[in-house]
Amino acid sequence: MDIARHIALIDELCHRPFPAERGPSDTGFGAPGHHVAVLECAGDADPADLAVAADQFEKGRDALYEVLAPRWGDVSPFNLRTLLLRTEREDIPEPWAGLCARADVAWLWEVPGTARWVAVAVADRDPGEGLRLLAVVTDTAPP
Repeated sequence: MDIARHIALIDELCHRPFPAERGPSDTGFGAPGHHVAVLECAGDADPADLAVAADQFEKGRDALYEVLAPRWGDVSPFNLRTLLLRTEREDIPEPWAGLCARADVAWLWEVPGTARWVAVAVADRDPGEGLRLLAVVTDTAPP
């Protein structure tokens, strides 16, 4: 896991224009108002291997926090499970609806001077998508 490379990509996405339409990108996928970068991915693998990868991805997510918190502030984990429950009774905007459908918790910052938000999460809810370490950059505040 290359934390320096992940930080550089997150920094770039904080300043990159958002795509005009939803679709794949060089980092993962994007849509008007957000980028979703797949920082690490573990596809179809033995369940024991996926458990090891999940542990590594969580450590990677937390290592990103250790670098980003001094820059953007010490934050508490953002509970995406609560947000997922809210989707049953209210319309949650993207990218938040998609992120809470894929992950349980994220580190979340409002990036000073950019009018953008950054979330880093381990997406492990959909076995069809595999296990992924994601960075989401958006101009939509979390609901």
